[in-house]
Amino acid sequence: MKTIIEPFRIKSVEPIRFTTRDEREKILVEAGYNPFLIHADDVLIDLLTDSGTSAMSSKQWAGVMDGDESYAGSKSFYRFEAAVRKITGDKFIIPTHQGRAAEKILFSILGGEGKYIPNNTHFDTTRANIEFTGAEAVDLLNEIGKHPEQRADFKGNMDLDALENFIQEKGVDNIPVVMITITNNSGGGQPVSMQNIRETKEICDKYKIPLFLDACRFAENAYFIKKREEGYQDKSVLEICQEMFSYADGATMSAKKDALVNIGGFLSLNDEELAMKCRNLLIVTEGFPTYGGLAGRDLEAVAQGLEEVVDEHYLEYRIRSTEYLGEKMLNAGIPIIEPPGGHAIYIDAKRFIPQIPPNQYPGQSIVCELYLEGGIRSVEIGSVMFGKYHKATGELISPPMELVRMAIPRRVYTQSHIDYVAEVLIEVFKNKDKLKGYKITYEAPMLRHFTAKFEPIN
Repeated sequence: MKTIIEPFRIKSVEPIRFTTRDEREKILVEAGYNPFLIHADDVLIDLLTDSGTSAMSSKQWAGVMDGDESYAGSKSFYRFEAAVRKITGDKFIIPTHQGRAAEKILFSILGGEGKYIPNNTHFDTTRANIEFTGAEAVDLLNEIGKHPEQRADFKGNMDLDALENFIQEKGVDNIPVVMITITNNSGGGQPVSMQNIRETKEICDKYKIPLFLDACRFAENAYFIKKREEGYQDKSVLEICQEMFSYADGATMSAKKDALVNIGGFLSLNDEELAMKCRNLLIVTEGFPTYGGLAGRDLEAVAQGLEEVVDEHYLEYRIRSTEYLGEKMLNAGIPIIEPPGGHAIYIDAKRFIPQIPPNQYPGQSIVCELYLEGGIRSVEIGSVMFGKYHKATGELISPPMELVRMAIPRRVYTQSHIDYVAEVLIEVFKNKDKLKGYKITYEAPMLRHFTAKFEPIN
């Protein structure tokens, strides 16, 4: 196979500031050992998130100049609405300033005390917006998805038996909606099969419960289906996307991922009454229904990004570039979630540094060391992000996996940047026995990973 090249030419560049290890040691202490609190100027390679960090295309920037900033009825909204509807097929398209705003609106209406929201795996803001209402976010990931070292084509799938048992146990009246996250971010960026989406919908129809997609990375999920699922090789990515959404009653979307923009999102629905309630809340919290907290220029950029993201040359490059980093790590013996996902590589911290227990946050230890060694910013996805305290004993309840996510921004870094990342990772892995655990010195009551502060345990 020939080298898969970036399907674009670079038209504008931004300088990177280089720091020394001594400088990074001071920066990390001042940030309370939390990469979220490090100034971006002090980061060499930023893999904290792929959300809002994409490089926009020349046509997207042209759309920024062409944006209609009318308060109501902007032509940019109608282009945005048409682009979303072309993919989702949904009747009611509600723009929001980002994905968590769509989640906030939806769960403010559907959530509440005594309610349960099942998902293959909720991500952090989704879980927080559900639990803020008093409802409970429940993860029902299939078994193989809980084993990082095992390979399977669709490790992001919903556990269908667990879902049906859960519905019967809790009662239909207590489950206002079922969700599927595509791709499964907390589960390693792993895809969900079309068959699993279809069969989840069949269960939901059986019990008359709506199914929603958390669709942040829908195009990447569709490309995995095209490559891995029987019967889809000859279908276009757009056709696969349209079939995925056809099984759902609505979707939340952070356009900051697969719409290739720096801000934006939407809520799409087919239920007219629910859409009316969501629009009413949108007006209170976000803005008029034809801008929803976004400038017209942002609506234009989202619309153009949704056209570009289903291009198969782009998706081939996107998935392969992530896989390239994963292969380098595996060749060096570094344990990751296998196979590599679409948007990120996930280090299995339990196997990387087994000497550090979950209550000393092994993922945070790796995150800090990556920054110290090479100025690379990543994020812990484990007991810091998803750990809970037992109500009676106060002991930490850890999630099934302790991970470090390195999310690759879209169209931002070249192969030499990724080679550098691999070199730093290999160096950290060679010295893994020197890594220390951490303790939390400050945490917020919700989404603590964003602002928590730490100290190393000596």
